[in-house]
Amino acid sequence: MDYGKLEVVMRRLALEAGEIIMGIYGEDDFSVEAKDDDSPVTKADKAADAHISAGLRAAFPDVLLVTEEQAATHGESAASFLIVDPLDGTKEFIKRRGDFTVNIAYVEDGIPVRGVVYAPAKDRLFYTRADGQSVEEADARLDAAGTVVTMSVSAPDTGALRVVASKSHRDQATDDYIGKYSVDDMKSAGSSLKFCLVATGEADLYPRLGRTMEWDTAAGHAVLAGAGGEVVRFDDHTPLRYGKADYANPFFIAYAPGIELQQA
Repeated sequence: MDYGKLEVVMRRLALEAGEIIMGIYGEDDFSVEAKDDDSPVTKADKAADAHISAGLRAAFPDVLLVTEEQAATHGESAASFLIVDPLDGTKEFIKRRGDFTVNIAYVEDGIPVRGVVYAPAKDRLFYTRADGQSVEEADARLDAAGTVVTMSVSAPDTGALRVVASKSHRDQATDDYIGKYSVDDMKSAGSSLKFCLVATGEADLYPRLGRTMEWDTAAGHAVLAGAGGEVVRFDDHTPLRYGKADYANPFFIAYAPGIELQQA
C-alpha cells in the first residue's frame, strides 16, 4: 500500500463526504428508514457511502473494500482491506446532536494501520499520516491545509482517571465496570469520537460493553494506535483484531498505556 497516497485520498474523501452529510443535516426534514437489523439509515448514509466507495475503488482498485451500507461486501474477506462507515452515529445525526463521524480505515493483517475520523458538525478531523503518526487538523478544507497538531495519549493518573463512554448505548454493565476504577471525570460521546478523545489526551479510558462492527471501530482504532494508545478485547485483554468472519467485534477496552486494566 502507498501510505502517502492513502493519506491524501482518505482525508479528501472524508471531507467531501462531510460536505454531503452536512448538506442533508441542514434540511428541515429527511426520511429515516430501518435496515434488516432495525438500525436506522438515512439518505446521508447512502450518499456518503456512494461517494467514498467510488473514490476508494478508483484509487485502490485491487484492494478489498468493506462498507457498512453495502451488505454484499460483508461476505468478502482478505488479509488487508479498506473498511468504511460513511456515517457513524446515525442516531446522533437523526437527533441533530452533532456526535457523528465519517470513518475510513485500512486494515493490514488484522491490524488497523491507517485511518481517518471526521466529525463535520464539530469541525474536527483526525487521521494517521503516511508515517503512522496521528494528527488533528483544525480548520481543514479541501482547498487548503489547516493547522495540524500531533496527537498523543496522556500519561494517566490512575487515581483520577478520565473516562468516556457511549452516549446512546450506556448500560448498567458499563457503569459497573467503570466503577472498578478511581474516576475523576466522566463524559459521554457518540460514534468513534470516543477513540479520538483518548487519542488527544482528553480521556484515558473507553470501555465498550456492547455490540459494534469493525467498520464502527477500525478508523478510531487506527487513530488511537497512531497516538500511542491501545485497544484490547474485554474478556482476555489481548489485542483487538480485524477481518473476522462476520466483521463483528467482541466487547473491548480502548485506553492510554499506564492503566492497570480491571477484569470483568
